[in-house]
Amino acid sequence: MASHLTSVVDTILDKTLVPGYSSIGPALRRRWWAADPDPQALVGRHVVVTGGSSGLGRAAATGIARLGGIVHLVGRNADRLQESAELIRRDVPDAQLLEEVSDISDLDSVRAYAAKLAKDVPALHAIVHDAGVMPPERTETAQGHELALATHVIGPVLLTELLRESLTAADSPRVVIVSSGGMYSAPLDASIGDDIEYERGTYEGIRAYARTKRIQVTMTELLARRYAADGIVVHSMHPGWAATPGVTESMPRFAKVLAPILRTAEDGADTIVWLTASGLATRTSGQFWSDRRARSTYYLPRTSDDADARRSVWGYVLDAAGIDHAPA
Repeated sequence: MASHLTSVVDTILDKTLVPGYSSIGPALRRRWWAADPDPQALVGRHVVVTGGSSGLGRAAATGIARLGGIVHLVGRNADRLQESAELIRRDVPDAQLLEEVSDISDLDSVRAYAAKLAKDVPALHAIVHDAGVMPPERTETAQGHELALATHVIGPVLLTELLRESLTAADSPRVVIVSSGGMYSAPLDASIGDDIEYERGTYEGIRAYARTKRIQVTMTELLARRYAADGIVVHSMHPGWAATPGVTESMPRFAKVLAPILRTAEDGADTIVWLTASGLATRTSGQFWSDRRARSTYYLPRTSDDADARRSVWGYVLDAAGIDHAPA
């Protein structure tokens, strides 16, 4: 009875948004959510965290280091990575951190980074894809892709594929994709499937962000199928509304209004760390999580991706990343 009651309360929190996405959510849910990982769960295990220079990436790296993980802190700027590493070591003095520069939006940079990492780390426990952008205007990468799409989707898919053998060689490997609750506002339909690079109409940074976050959730499901035979678990998650640079700098009005109830970066990153370390997270694959519970990928029940858009987006992303469509 208690379990059923807490499930109902949890769902109400989720659907009413403000209580579920704000600091109220974890304050209530930690009374009944899944148990913490073993404090030694990640000792000696290598974990890549992209977007590690600030915000959720730094908070996730801190939590992973606290569990003994060897964290590959990835970002575009060496100075910011060094600053982030110093802040992490203040909280976790014995943190094992490796600062590694790579621009996830630049596919050449991704290939170079993956080649070096695969050589240095034959067994990789996890990749946390947290690198994120919200461009104010449409910008293209060196390979000609819209920046948000390249950063949130094409680059992460390519990095995961290139490190597939390293992941397969590890025990209980997993991939965690940091999405956003904003993806609920951008269902995967023909408008995205036919214009994945956002070349038509007036470009809006928030809209581009939501579109690519929706694609991330769909890619999670498809990657989970692709890697099922390898034993690699793939999950996506959303952190709720957290006081991170991604929110405070990109959406200052939103951040100002909700400042009293925004989550801390640590609360936002909790499920990232949990998915990386908990054995419970490997019981399923391809799901969308928040506050240690799998959530529906659509706000309204009995809705789903447009099948044609799903096929179109999947094919486009694989082609853009230069990945064979075959599962193996």
